[in-house]
Order: sequence, then structure tokens, then C-alpha cells
Amino acid sequence: MPLINGFNLLEIIKERHVCAGAYNTTDLITTMGILDAVEQSRIPAFIQIAPTNILLSGYGYIYDMVKRYADQMETPVTLHLDHGKDFQNVVDACQAGFGSVMTDNAQYEYDENIAQTKRAVEFAQGYGVPVEAELGAIAGKEDDYVNPKHKYTDPEQVIDFVKRTGVNLLAVAVGNVHGLNLDPNINFSLLKKIQEVCKVPLVLHGASGIPDEQINQMVNYGVVKINVASDLRQAYIQTMGKDYERNKNRFDLVNVTLDARKAVKEIVYHKIKVMNKLSPVAVQ
Repeated sequence: MPLINGFNLLEIIKERHVCAGAYNTTDLITTMGILDAVEQSRIPAFIQIAPTNILLSGYGYIYDMVKRYADQMETPVTLHLDHGKDFQNVVDACQAGFGSVMTDNAQYEYDENIAQTKRAVEFAQGYGVPVEAELGAIAGKEDDYVNPKHKYTDPEQVIDFVKRTGVNLLAVAVGNVHGLNLDPNINFSLLKKIQEVCKVPLVLHGASGIPDEQINQMVNYGVVKINVASDLRQAYIQTMGKDYERNKNRFDLVNVTLDARKAVKEIVYHKIKVMNKLSPVAVQ
């Protein structure tokens, strides 16, 4: 199945009442590990990349890489821009063929966040792709950007923000933290209040490190997209490191990278099952 538009993926998610993981890639090995798991699970998903990781390959190469694999899949997948920190990121992703984009203007004050988000939405409309934005501020480290402060999403701002920006997905700050969250503290009461007033689907960032028993509740709170990045990168790097420690003279790059691909697949497959409260099945 070819890569599909984000609006179409959201419709499939809604019809099936599932929660789609959004898994961050950087290179070919990570991409293949992610999509291996998605295809085995048969649960629709986003595969995404942030501009800081685009530096390794460029928008066009990432699109071609993901599309080439997705063309052979039966499970629907959308390629998504994660954390577009400036308008040009959104432009580049749309022009490269991405199926959805995130414009991240949480670093601005409220009115400026609205203005920048609205600009991105109006541009993306020309390409027919949905736009995700963030309201509040999620603490932690997202690639090279570190936000030391956590600002919870204010439910009283949600209606106004969505109406004035026209945004299609809303990433919320409810105790989630970017990076490996060693002290998760999801405020489900706040999440419920946001769900009750928000007219667009919700997104949870920073799922790495949040306990499974909290992740598998999200589908009941209007969350349709859950971002996972740090867990995948850690599995990739640790697998490579362990291979090296076992044999420091090894030069068999193919099997080392196949080990890393499998490690990424195992993490993604586990996350998919947890998000959707599915019975564990062995990774093939």
C-alpha cells in the first residue's frame, strides 16, 4: 500500500478505534525496523522524522526510503514531520511529499504560537495535509533542543487555540516529557478535561519511559497518536555497542545492522501492542 495522506490515516484510526504509534526514524535501518513491526501488527501508524535528523539525509531521501518500503506493505502508513521548529521545515516537508506535518511553536507566547501555527496550517492546506501543533510546553530533550520547564496545557485555551489556528491535531502537555522519561506523571484528570473540550484528535509526545499501564489508557482519552523516539534510538545504539563489546575485531557490518533493525522492531512491536491493549505475540 502506498504512503497515505494523514487525513486518510486519521479516518482509518477513527473507524478502527485504535491508537497509532508515531515512530521516529533517522536512517534506513531504523526505518526498516519500524515498518517491519507495523506490517506485522497490521495497526496503522505514523513514521516520522524531526528536522534535526533530516540533516543526515534530506527530506527527499527520507520520503523515497519510506515510500519504497510502504509500497510493499498492506498496513497503512503516513510519513509525518515531527517538531517543525520553523515555517521552512513545514514547506520542505510538504514539498517532499510528507502526508502530515507538525509545526512546533510552543516556545512562543500564546498569541505568537497561534499566528505561527495558523501560517503553517494555511500553507499545508494547499497540499491537503493535516497539521499538528503543540499547546503548552513539554519539558525534556527533543533531539538537540532542551526545554527545562514544563507548562501544562490549559483546557480553557484549547477551544480558542483550535478555532483560531484551524489545526487538525493537538499535542498536549499533561506530565509527559521528551526523551527517556524517568519520572512519568501523567495527569489523567487534566487529559480528560482537554478531551472534553477539544474538537480535534489529541497527540501524546514523550512516550518513551511512560509505563505500559498508562500508555494503554490513552486510546480512551481521545489520543490517536503517541510519539516514540528515544526508546528506538537507545535500542539501536545499545545493540551496536553490545555487538562491538562481544567482538571488537568484527567487520561484519551487515549482521550488526540486522541486529539493530531487529532491536528496533521489537521495541515498536511492543509499543503497538501496549497502545492498543492487544495480546502479546512473538516478533517474527
